[in-house]
Amino acid sequence: MKKIVKIGSRDSALAIAQANLIVNHLRQCHPELDCELITMKTTGDRILDRSLEKIGGKGLFVKELDRALRCGEIDLAVHSLKDIPMDLPEDLPIVACFQRGDPRDALVLPLSPRQTPPHVVGSSSSRRRIQLQRLWEGVSVASVRGNIQTRLRKLDAGDYDALILAAAGLQRAGLSHRISRYFSTDEILPAAGQGILAVQGRKNDVPVDLSCIHHPASAAAATAEREFVRMLQGGCTSPIAAYAQVSGGEIHLTGLYYREEQNDFFRSSCTGPLEQARQLGGLLAESMKKEAEERP
Repeated sequence: MKKIVKIGSRDSALAIAQANLIVNHLRQCHPELDCELITMKTTGDRILDRSLEKIGGKGLFVKELDRALRCGEIDLAVHSLKDIPMDLPEDLPIVACFQRGDPRDALVLPLSPRQTPPHVVGSSSSRRRIQLQRLWEGVSVASVRGNIQTRLRKLDAGDYDALILAAAGLQRAGLSHRISRYFSTDEILPAAGQGILAVQGRKNDVPVDLSCIHHPASAAAATAEREFVRMLQGGCTSPIAAYAQVSGGEIHLTGLYYREEQNDFFRSSCTGPLEQARQLGGLLAESMKKEAEERP
């Protein structure tokens, strides 16, 4: 009888498609195992009438899966890395990072476009809002919640002129054909970890060798980006973004820091050795924090 490994996921169509990428790779690497996908609805999926900042942040997308991990209902959990809080519980570390997909944001137009360029763009991300409004003068950004299919229905029903969504999510959900244009990372800097799938497990209790799905370069990029955000966040909800590119033995990190009250926008970059990814994130954060403090 095959050993069963239970892998948890949110129950949205995108989350299941992403989790199945991991499940299918594990099945190929470990034919001796029976990898079973278990899905569940999270608090973040159920509460759609308020912004994430008002109901507890991105941790609401993982807490049910955290509970299932702790009580042994599942052995591993698959998340979009950008949905995982920066401060992880010590007993539930990230145990693998899948190779990064497309890190960019994408513009999605209705099936019957009304406004070109769009006047009202749907996005609940303040990171996207401040960058888009600097890119397109006069554009209005309106909040939108729900899974990809729900957002597309609202778009096609006329609630918005366009949406901004993560390119990787659209691609993994089989919706690449809905993408009107991609924003370069120079135009809109991605959220930390965007495009990376992370596997979370119990500390010292991972039931399967995950080396076949772990991508060290993506993990290093994630480490630098998340450390940058963690150092700047400090409980505030101001927009922060980070994107790291790995080339050879070096990592190039770009960060964005925005102070809402002062309407101050900071963007800077640094480069360093791959093995110092965490330190690089911290150094860039400290440098930009100092710049912000010195600005009148």
